[in-house]
Amino acid sequence: MDLALLVLRLVVGLIFAAHGAQKLFGAFGGPGIQGTAGFFDQIGLRPGKLHGWAAGITEFFGGFAIALGLVTPVAAAALIAVMTAAVLVVHAKNGFFNTNQGFEFNLALAGALFALAGTGAGGWSLDNALGIDMTGAAWALGALGVGLLGGVGAVLSGRFASREHHGHGHPSTA
Repeated sequence: MDLALLVLRLVVGLIFAAHGAQKLFGAFGGPGIQGTAGFFDQIGLRPGKLHGWAAGITEFFGGFAIALGLVTPVAAAALIAVMTAAVLVVHAKNGFFNTNQGFEFNLALAGALFALAGTGAGGWSLDNALGIDMTGAAWALGALGVGLLGGVGAVLSGRFASREHHGHGHPSTA
């Protein structure tokens, strides 16, 4: 069981850390923070730089926290929030399958994070070494709930800021 959880944590965590590195540093062919900010502005997550930094930092450090098994449900909640925002803003309109840039991959990652929040990081983790015992259904459901609310909140704040930016503080007449 510990080996399986270690492999799951490493795969999921390092996927997130790599995506964060793309957003923050331009690593692995990524856009860097300027490109990420521009993209986020373009899709209505304003201010793009703030949302870009938040997503990049969450993915980078949250990914490493998952890989190391450190405060696993907290990291899971933060990363579920990023996946929720990505689905709502980018992927939902494309349907389910990843081949059409749908939300399949995001859902698989969120499901793995939910499972890790519930089972815990396992014996070969920093949580275990530090005596951090945050496992069980309540932690899993909490991570899911906080993640969903965080993702929806990020999207709504970005949309509100975008509307304020375009409407100069006045309600749209369109």
